[in-house]
Amino acid sequence: MQTNEELKQLVKEKYGQIAEQSKTENESSCCGATGCATIDYTVMSDDYTKLEGYLADADLGLGCGLPTEFAQIKEGDTVVDLGSGAGNDAFVARSIVGEKGKVIGIDFTDKMIEKARANAKKLNFTNVEFRQGDIENMPLAGNIADVVVSNCVLNLVPDKKQAFAETFRVLKKGGHFSVSDIVLVGDLPEGLQKSAEMYAGCVSGAIQKVEYLSIIKEAGFNNIDIQKEKRITLPDEILKEYLSPKALEDFKTGESGIFSITVYAEKPDACCGPGCCN
Repeated sequence: MQTNEELKQLVKEKYGQIAEQSKTENESSCCGATGCATIDYTVMSDDYTKLEGYLADADLGLGCGLPTEFAQIKEGDTVVDLGSGAGNDAFVARSIVGEKGKVIGIDFTDKMIEKARANAKKLNFTNVEFRQGDIENMPLAGNIADVVVSNCVLNLVPDKKQAFAETFRVLKKGGHFSVSDIVLVGDLPEGLQKSAEMYAGCVSGAIQKVEYLSIIKEAGFNNIDIQKEKRITLPDEILKEYLSPKALEDFKTGESGIFSITVYAEKPDACCGPGCCN
């Protein structure tokens, strides 16, 4: 079994490769640089193109939702984007917070940070910055963010409890987050987990939805709400490699599966620390 540090290194290497690919290449090669098939399917990502602030150069096709659409961001807010990539969600958030607000993107991968900073420079944005850092140990002071967003990233973090504890720490009292992520419901058929990992590295660290929501509650958040949920449908061409015809049909008609969820939660207005206000 790989250690947390080994898993992080794999993520860094993989997303370093992804940073150098186009959105089309990423969507057609299984959510990144894995190259598991020649089928061109947009399995995870939602369409950003109609959102204000959208920048094509920052869209690598890696998301699994539109957290900024649900995040209740207001003009003047300070927003932190976890796993900011080339800046896609950060630039959309910046269009909402305006000149009086601020957006801070955090990413683990050198090449993603370079790409995001180049995009910000191209747009002459002075209130969007990108910091290299680990979501389990954010390079941020506590109580600075009104809103935290993240798009299909926290499932890649080995220690999700620490990631949500850090999210709690950086949020102001009364602040909130809206996070899109991949979770599992029920037991996947034998072999399918491997298929999912190949088709989207996004799924390799996914945990059960019940456990995911429990971690959020244990971190001290309240008013937890699933704002959006959709089943991720892997193409039959991939599933047939791992499942018999009957197993494939049972999986497609059963309740178990891979889901994208967008989750909202709030840090209490008055609280002494994680877990004290549950």
